[in-house]
Amino acid sequence: MKSIFKKLETTFAAAAFAEEGEFEIARQLMSEEKQIRKTDRPSLRDTQRPSNRPTLRVD
Repeated sequence: MKSIFKKLETTFAAAAFAEEGEFEIARQLMSEEKQIRKTDRPSLRDTQRPSNRPTLRVD
């Protein structure tokens, strides 16, 4: 829940800066949001599947 509120806060702050003509600051805020979002959760590629998984077969 906190992450949703943080995203909204950042988005509204960027919109306020953009309304006042501070487009570069708005872009920086939104790019920081993207960088934070990428590191929030681990990638599926980071996890390793066990190589000795059993194989189910129908005879």
